[in-house]
Amino acid sequence: MKKALIAMSGGVDSSVAALLTAREGYECIGCTMRLFDNPDAGISPEKTCCSLDDAEDARSVAFRLGIPFYVFNFTEDFRREVMAPFADSYRRGLTPNPCIECNRTMKFARLLRRAEELGASRLVTGHYARTACEDGRWVLKKALDESRDQSYVLYTLTQEQLRMVRFPLGGLTKDEVRAIAAENGFANASKPDSQDICFVPDGDYAAMIRRSTGEDLTPGDFVDREGKVLGRHRGIECYTVGQRRGLGLSFGEPMYVCAIRPEDNTVVLGPKEALFSREVRVPAFHWISGETPAAPVRGRAKIRYRHREEDVTVYPTDTGGALLVFDAPQRAVTPGQAAVLYDGDTVLGGGVIGRD
Repeated sequence: MKKALIAMSGGVDSSVAALLTAREGYECIGCTMRLFDNPDAGISPEKTCCSLDDAEDARSVAFRLGIPFYVFNFTEDFRREVMAPFADSYRRGLTPNPCIECNRTMKFARLLRRAEELGASRLVTGHYARTACEDGRWVLKKALDESRDQSYVLYTLTQEQLRMVRFPLGGLTKDEVRAIAAENGFANASKPDSQDICFVPDGDYAAMIRRSTGEDLTPGDFVDREGKVLGRHRGIECYTVGQRRGLGLSFGEPMYVCAIRPEDNTVVLGPKEALFSREVRVPAFHWISGETPAAPVRGRAKIRYRHREEDVTVYPTDTGGALLVFDAPQRAVTPGQAAVLYDGDTVLGGGVIGRD
């Protein structure tokens, strides 16, 4: 019998993914990754760790399905490869997406290795996306329900990883997933979706950065595009491109964060029209096919998770990066976020947006 390792977060999506995989005839093994300890997320040590609560939800589903279940302790790896780079990115004037890094370094690196060690030929997750083998090459596709699509955070997948990964929910809606969970008596059938970054449950990024680095934020100057000092900021880690609220300043017109400059610890403010740009530079662009195109590629791209796709031409560079030139100017191109390229419902690749 074929064996599959199921990444179970404790939520309804991965629970139903486990059920559907078992129904396909796989010998299933459930697992949860323990990624952080309470103090890492600013949670009282006396409070039951949220990650352990989720692990118990996952364990209850595994018990109901009659499959073995394990908790893998990846806290040190997660701290080193996701949390520390997250804090460092903000200190370098970037706005990172840690879910992408977690997928790249944890789920589809370490967890895939665990799957191989356990003799499993498949790693299954509850992501809303699809895979297919077309003309001998694996492709990543959007979920059929685009309102739930998570392909954006999966663009780093390689051909070898796509060969082993399966996403059983790619053809379902969220309502259908919850209905399946309820029909099978899962206690988490109506469990709310997680909305926050797991290790910043209160949304206070600055506090997380202080905990991670052990250093206080360094105040500096707000300046306009000509370099005129407009006021003082609390630390560049508190701001992101496109931000308007929370600046602590008053102007005769709305002013937005246009750039963050760690080299002189300044935050550049400007009017709304200063936020728009047609060109996006990606220093390292990952092509899912494994091959860099020899000519420019037309497609549609999004520059953040909730961004709408827009028409674009992508020019691969000799150094492994890419220049994206959009047909229409894009608002608040944010260094540290990912630019992901699509051809219809197929993900061609993507990469982290660099600073000019």
